[in-house]
Amino acid sequence: MRETRADTVLAVAIAVLLHGALLLLLVIGSWFRPPSSAAAGEPISADVVDLNALSARTRAALRVDPEPLPEPPVPPEPVEESVPEEPLPAALPEEVAEPQPKPQEQLPDPDKVDRQEVKPDATSAEVAAREQEAKRRQAQVDLTERERQQQAEQRAKNEMQRQREQQLEDIRRQRAQAQREAELAQAKLQQLADARARQASTAASNASPPPGQGGQSPDLLAAYQQALQQAILANWNRPDSVPLGQRCKIVIRQIAGGQVIDAQVDPSCPYDEPGRRSVERAVLLAQPLPYRGFESVFSRTVILNFRAEDP
Repeated sequence: MRETRADTVLAVAIAVLLHGALLLLLVIGSWFRPPSSAAAGEPISADVVDLNALSARTRAALRVDPEPLPEPPVPPEPVEESVPEEPLPAALPEEVAEPQPKPQEQLPDPDKVDRQEVKPDATSAEVAAREQEAKRRQAQVDLTERERQQQAEQRAKNEMQRQREQQLEDIRRQRAQAQREAELAQAKLQQLADARARQASTAASNASPPPGQGGQSPDLLAAYQQALQQAILANWNRPDSVPLGQRCKIVIRQIAGGQVIDAQVDPSCPYDEPGRRSVERAVLLAQPLPYRGFESVFSRTVILNFRAEDP
């Protein structure tokens, strides 16, 4: 604990009070001194001690407030006698007046200061090296993690690309298979239509036109219409909404050779819209329509009374 100036003044005051009490006891004792020095015994003596000569522990004990002394009994007023005043010691005023030197302010331990100041400097290089190593390791970990993520992303991309190519290959294979099947079915239908047309043409060529018909035989015209009916049926996929045996008029415009220019159902056709479109599509698929052997009954515009049948 740091000693303040107030503590110093208090210590000096206590010392002065102690010396004053001693002097008062000396004065009182001189009043009651017996006439014979032999009967009274040895006189009381006191030594004046310099405070600076005391040890630090003694000075610290003197700084503590002493317990108050009991008040001495008031003696009866003595008869005034002319007692020569004993001179006070010359050194007492100087000792009382002389202020106690201010205790030296306690300075911090230089060793501790040096240790506190030097320790960070001594370990700064080691700390910096550890931080640098930690940063290097963290950078290596981050680089490894990024490479791992990039490899995983690349593998995922490669797998997606492989699956996409596999799907495209499957689609191409399925389309090629469907195309081959469609071409095969179309070839079979065309063969069937050609066979029926040849049969109708053979039947027409074997028939002789009756006289007075302008060179046209009703049987040949009926055979021609039957050939058209069979050619269209071979390319028609009957919808379920069209009942069997139901008839529909179709207006067909064609050129020599059987190439169809246009095919439309007559407004009187009882088929629903999907049925009408299916018949028109079948006419276009059936071209070229039967022509060879029916040149005499051929017409650019033909109205065919188509009958719904299964091929």
